[in-house]
Amino acid sequence: MSEALRRDYRVCEEIGRGRFGVVHRCYSPESGESFAVKSIDKRLISEDSVDRQCLYNEVKVMNLLTPNPNVVQIFNVYEDDIQLHIVLELCNASDLFERVTNRVFSESEAVAVMLPLMEAIAHCHSHGVAHRDIKPDNILFDEWNRLKLADFGSAECFREGELMSGVVGTPYYVAPEVVAGSEYCEKVDVWSAGVILYIMLAGIPPFYGDSATEIFEAVLRANLRFPPRVFHSVSPVAKDLLRKMLCKDVSRRFTAEQVLRHPWMTSGGETGSVAVLT
Repeated sequence: MSEALRRDYRVCEEIGRGRFGVVHRCYSPESGESFAVKSIDKRLISEDSVDRQCLYNEVKVMNLLTPNPNVVQIFNVYEDDIQLHIVLELCNASDLFERVTNRVFSESEAVAVMLPLMEAIAHCHSHGVAHRDIKPDNILFDEWNRLKLADFGSAECFREGELMSGVVGTPYYVAPEVVAGSEYCEKVDVWSAGVILYIMLAGIPPFYGDSATEIFEAVLRANLRFPPRVFHSVSPVAKDLLRKMLCKDVSRRFTAEQVLRHPWMTSGGETGSVAVLT
């Protein structure tokens, strides 16, 4: 472990593990404040691999985006011949994946997640960053239950009007233009957030299959449906927002800022309840 890291922090218990490294809780002896430190073993990643590029890209992107209340903050980076250590904001509550498993959200509960999530995405886009892997696993919560967007390993920097390429993302959440191998813009993040909203309100994904291939085929068809048995209590205004986020025609798909201005978002989900009752 880096001498500089041990000088500045005390590394404690393991709190996570990935393909190339481990995440520990750590704290500053000076302030007593706790953090997370992600330690990556560089020997497991070849110099010219995509994974190595993603690793350093994540550091660059997070430095560009933080501080922001809805993006995991990066504090320090330490590197030696063997490891790269990234000291991050500690998010030790459950992630959104754990929270959406086996339950359906009310509209007010769903909007409480969507508001900070879309504010984080809008912040990324305004700084020329597309996350490209928005999914519940990458949406964390801190000890005060504040939402934090995390894991920028697949993120891409772009200039206004500039398109991106490359198939990245996770089957249920990836936008159809990505699956098709087309060039695409930052609105792929809006699509992914729309899938998350659908799952929160319905308890099932909008496009699904028994294998990754079948899921990708369903995403490409982008046949958005609202089964009555699942959506009987979901308001018309919530469905309207879903249609605008999960729109296959990218030119008509909402931007992150447009999502934030939609009536369902600005009313805190309350407009939906009124619409159903009247």
